[in-house]
Amino acid sequence: MAQLERPDVPPDVTNDAAGLGDDDTSIYVMGAEAVGNYFPATVTLDDLTVMNTADRYGHRYELSPEGVLSVMPPAGSLHAAIATQLTLWFGFAGWPGKQVYQGVGIRVSGPDGEGGRIPDLTLWARPLPDGIWFTIDGLLLAVEIVSPGSTTMDGATKLQEYAATGVPRYWIIDRDEAQTVSMHVLGPDRAYEVAEKVPFAELLRGAPGDYDLAWGAR
Repeated sequence: MAQLERPDVPPDVTNDAAGLGDDDTSIYVMGAEAVGNYFPATVTLDDLTVMNTADRYGHRYELSPEGVLSVMPPAGSLHAAIATQLTLWFGFAGWPGKQVYQGVGIRVSGPDGEGGRIPDLTLWARPLPDGIWFTIDGLLLAVEIVSPGSTTMDGATKLQEYAATGVPRYWIIDRDEAQTVSMHVLGPDRAYEVAEKVPFAELLRGAPGDYDLAWGAR
């Protein structure tokens, strides 16, 4: 069994303590106190990659350009169903699967540095190479599906960050009865304008081309 060796990790934190079986995965488990004592002074995108990969419970770790770490709980079934429906909607309209992604990280920029966000769905002008955190070159659309507790994050924090980074379109799918889709388009002043609001069911009855996202037009 491989044990992750780090000088800043207590020697008594072992795989055995987690009740894990023998495998070739390097992992260690930290309790709440150990997190406070041994958490890195500065979190990087490489750290985020390790956190997202190692988490056994489906949490999503993101970082603001100012260095603020956010931990999101696992998505529920409604959230997952909306993401799947939207992916299929693009696919039925001709968009290749290699240009429609769920859970791909994008780099977000700000005056204080660079962070990383993981939109629920992204649409790209071309297939992405193998990687973890991508610049917005070729990014056509980012979508966030509001979850319990994420209203401010999706509707304010990410709205500002995606605009500052230059994400051309940002859709927010709300948790109201109609599951309203608010479609934001980036203006010349790098601020979003709400181009349209439509119920999710109405969106699915139409096609991406109705919203300037027709396959083959890019």
